[in-house]
Amino acid sequence: GFCTTLLLSQTSERILARSNNKTEILCKLTNEHVGVYWYRWNQERQKFEFLVYSNPFGKAMYGTNITQDKFSVRGASSQTSYSLYINNLHVTDSGTYYCSIFQSFQLFVGSGTQLSVVDVLPVPLKTTQTPHSKKKPMQCITKSRVGDKKGACSLLVWVPLVAVILVLLLSLVPIAHRLHRMRRRLWLRIHRQ
Repeated sequence: GFCTTLLLSQTSERILARSNNKTEILCKLTNEHVGVYWYRWNQERQKFEFLVYSNPFGKAMYGTNITQDKFSVRGASSQTSYSLYINNLHVTDSGTYYCSIFQSFQLFVGSGTQLSVVDVLPVPLKTTQTPHSKKKPMQCITKSRVGDKKGACSLLVWVPLVAVILVLLLSLVPIAHRLHRMRRRLWLRIHRQ
């Protein structure tokens, strides 16, 4: 019988691939093993189809009507991972693929990888984001703070303005004094003649 186990795992739960391309399904084993079987669950026929068996030496045994051009298996030198390669994908290749090992007269099956083959890959939706502003964030000001702000703002404007006016007035005092002296001299000259 078939038994799910922690002895082996498949890295991708789902793969979406485009037709005429190729894909890889990875199977990892917790221990070294003498070989891995690959099956596909056919939803239409409601049955498992044997695809290929591969041993660590690269020898492969294929199922009925399964060709080496379509399916190939490569194992790591550690004999703890095997990859199933599916070439020239068609929509009919869609299904759930399982790697499995035979141990103690039982076939232990991995978690499965659901492969969906489509003619056109769906375009991911673009999420619109508001552009980040470089301006400083706005502050909330309470009514009491508004009055303080106005006062501070008016002081910041009026104090320098008054200071400038005072400086101008003080600079006008000597000029006015000179004008007054010149006027007096002129008046004296006129009256002497």
